Amino acid sequence: MTALVVTICVLSLCLIASLYYAIKFSLIILKVEDAIEESLDIIDERYKSISKILEIPIFYDSPQIRQVVNDIKVTRDTLLLIANKFASIDSEVLEERNTLEEDADDQ
Repeated sequence: MTALVVTICVLSLCLIASLYYAIKFSLIILKVEDAIEESLDIIDERYKSISKILEIPIFYDSPQIRQVVNDIKVTRDTLLLIANKFASIDSEVLEERNTLEEDADDQ
């Protein structure tokens, strides 16, 4: 009887600890998700701004100016790549959730 009580107490403590860490990590994940969404909004604004600037024709033919314009184009493309990677991570998570929900519905 005593062994059963000790086992129940140990298992209860393990359950409490695992619940604590599950909640703690889920809150961290939610904060990271919010930060990523805010970052995507900022990247989208910067991408639009840089694209508008790049549409303006350049009348000065200096190699330095051309290099700066090329750097801006590369930066714009990099921002688009980063945003697409974040968005693909988000879409993969949504696909996994849908798959899990469909599996749960099938059972």
